[in-house]
Amino acid sequence: MSIFSRLADIVNSNLNALLATAEDPEKIIRLIIQEMEDTLVEVRSSAVRSIAERRELERRAESLRREGDDWQRKAELALSRGRDDLARGALLARQHRSAAQADVEKQIAVLVEALGRQNDDISKLQAKLADAKARQQSLAARRTTAGNRLKVREKLHDDRINDAFFRFEAAERSLDQMEGRVESYDLGRGPARAPSLEEELATLEANDSVDAELAALKARMGNSLPQTGVTPEEKKG
Repeated sequence: MSIFSRLADIVNSNLNALLATAEDPEKIIRLIIQEMEDTLVEVRSSAVRSIAERRELERRAESLRREGDDWQRKAELALSRGRDDLARGALLARQHRSAAQADVEKQIAVLVEALGRQNDDISKLQAKLADAKARQQSLAARRTTAGNRLKVREKLHDDRINDAFFRFEAAERSLDQMEGRVESYDLGRGPARAPSLEEELATLEANDSVDAELAALKARMGNSLPQTGVTPEEKKG
């Protein structure tokens, strides 16, 4: 397959279609990138040769143009000296140089057109190459992320980890029972707890309230007794 036909195949290829039909997308991407890079190297080398050839042809065309001008001057000189035969020969030589120059310029035009197509193809290929490399990076990142997530999920569902947590919880429950048994032996054996400040103050307030009610009761009962001149104490006596 020639460089240009392979280049056209790559430029016109649909990367999405290639990836959809590939068993290993990363592998096909690597192959595409390698093919593109190899093709770019070959096409650039071909372009270098074409540019060198164009420049050589341009120098050849310029040389033929100068030779044609020189033969033109020689023909004019021969005519000025009355030598029509020499002038005819000089003009014939100038025509040969002009024809050769025209052929060279046609070759230059063909090369320039080919270089223009090459430039367009290279630009398209570079865009495809950038797209392929971006997809390669995306696939690699997705593969790494998926691999890490898979490892985490495998650990989360690992029976060994679940069994370890179950044993840990069983040990905690066993320790709770042991600590409860220890605390149970201390129930009812400790010294009486001293009342707190709040409790003592509440007791004082309750006593004051009872004393006030008692005084009020005494006062009411004293007023309700009959006025006999005898005090309650005297009745008791």
